[in-house]
Amino acid sequence: MAQNGEMTMTGDTLVADATTQSFVKDVIEESKHQPVLVDFWAPWCGPCKQLTPIIEKAVRAAKGKVKLVKMNIDEHPAIPGQMGIQSIPAVIAFSNGQPIDGFMGALPESQVSDFIKRLIKEPLEGNDTAELLKNAEAALVAGDAAGAANIFAEVLSVEADNVTALAGLARTQVQTGAIEEAKQTLALIPEAKQKEPAVAAARAALELAEQAQSVGPVGELEQKVAANPADHQARFDLAVALNGAGKREEAAEHLLTIVRRDRKWNDDAARKQLVQFFDAWGFADPAAVEGRKKLSSVLFS
Repeated sequence: MAQNGEMTMTGDTLVADATTQSFVKDVIEESKHQPVLVDFWAPWCGPCKQLTPIIEKAVRAAKGKVKLVKMNIDEHPAIPGQMGIQSIPAVIAFSNGQPIDGFMGALPESQVSDFIKRLIKEPLEGNDTAELLKNAEAALVAGDAAGAANIFAEVLSVEADNVTALAGLARTQVQTGAIEEAKQTLALIPEAKQKEPAVAAARAALELAEQAQSVGPVGELEQKVAANPADHQARFDLAVALNGAGKREEAAEHLLTIVRRDRKWNDDAARKQLVQFFDAWGFADPAAVEGRKKLSSVLFS
């Protein structure tokens, strides 16, 4: 077990345990030399126990191109709390001192290996479905909801119960304002699959879309913020409305402004809302990538 802020090695130099005190040194600073994966886990978490040998094997197979740091959230809750880690196992990849990618849940060995290969930019051994889903996600990130919907539908025509495709289709429906259709699509996903990362992202996007409908027009909120820049509630509502209008970078910046000025405002509401944005946008979204970097800078500076 790690003590006094020191990193405890687990048999080699590639896999380690870290504490709250050592996080900056073991993750932020170390990631400036090569990517570092942070595995947030707990002793009571069954899926964590499934993931541990898989991810350790994949990290060692990368032969020093990536390192793994494990953090017990029961013993060290501060860092995962700040980063908005709400379910485990959760794996966040850091590079150059910033979080850049991640996943949740006990993925199979092939997907963990592919994740690490993408991280260190090695070629993948993909299949047709995986490639289609990757293309659909890229289209969604680029704002081409119609194109993404077509690809997700193509996958579903072959695999009607593909959870990733169903969740992706729901996200495209949210982006186009088809809220009721998105609810119906998500209802097709079995209860046992409802906590999968792709489904959680789709639900977060749906919740944000409904939230945006309740805060008022963007123009009115912009006037309120201009009249009183210290009105955090108006700025918070403006961020929600901007996100609903697809202006993600602006939405994130307003929430970051609140975090910088008054981190504890409304029980840390701005940071929590920002984390929900990231969950809904997905790790690959440019606004999420940039927003996580800025939030990390605020939290760990």
